[in-house]
Amino acid sequence: MKFFESYKKQILIVLAIFLLVASVFTAGKTGNANFIESTLGFIVTPLQKVSTNISSFFDDKFHNIKNQSDLKAENEELKSEIERLERENKRLSLLDEENKKLSALLEIAQKYAAYDTTASQIIAKDPGNWYNIFVMDKGTKDGISANMVLTAEGGLVGKITEAGYTYSKGMSILDSRSSVSAMSVRTGDLGIVKGDYTLMNDGLCKMEYINSDAEIMEGDEIITSHLSDVYPPGISIGVVKEVKTDSNGLTKYAIIEPHVDFKHLDTILIISENGKMSDVSSQNEEVED
Repeated sequence: MKFFESYKKQILIVLAIFLLVASVFTAGKTGNANFIESTLGFIVTPLQKVSTNISSFFDDKFHNIKNQSDLKAENEELKSEIERLERENKRLSLLDEENKKLSALLEIAQKYAAYDTTASQIIAKDPGNWYNIFVMDKGTKDGISANMVLTAEGGLVGKITEAGYTYSKGMSILDSRSSVSAMSVRTGDLGIVKGDYTLMNDGLCKMEYINSDAEIMEGDEIITSHLSDVYPPGISIGVVKEVKTDSNGLTKYAIIEPHVDFKHLDTILIISENGKMSDVSSQNEEVED
């Protein structure tokens, strides 16, 4: 053992030379192996097997690393494509929603074809969940003036309370200062639809001063009446949710659920209160003067 340790390097060199010479002599030979060749094969074969296994192991590792890298790159590409498709889907959804709103406004405009109308966008509102007071992007330069009627998909919104040169302020029927002459389509019973501070929290309003003998009932359609000085007759307001008798016993009142979604107002259709929009050109001349 000490001998091997002392001459290990020389022994390995001699063994390597022996294997090399043996392989040269046996190269290209066919037939059964002789003693030297068998001995050589007995020594070399395990080494070749180990070498082959090591090579296969590292080949598999490098192959797996490459596959993981390719999968990661492919995954990133798929993520980018999904994000692009999601953005495109949102854009198309917004366009579709905008198209629906414009189509609804067009239907309203056609319904009131006898009146001059213009569309306006809401750009601000008072704090709170409901649109009771809001600001629009059209003003006197566009022919807008106070008391013009505001409508949206579903029916009546309210009216303009103030008109500036580039903006106007609107007040909805939910506001406690609002008052609209109204009637029941089924019975013809009259009343005044007013905003109520408490009911506004639920998106409702009240129809007051209904005769005690009126046959108005839950589910009746309520519209603007012909008695109004501001609102054209026949504009849908909402439906009766509940009918109650006043404490004096002489009149009734009804809780009205408006057709308009006052939580999500966006685009408004403005109707002239007298059927004709203001002469914009003459207004502009006055401003210039």
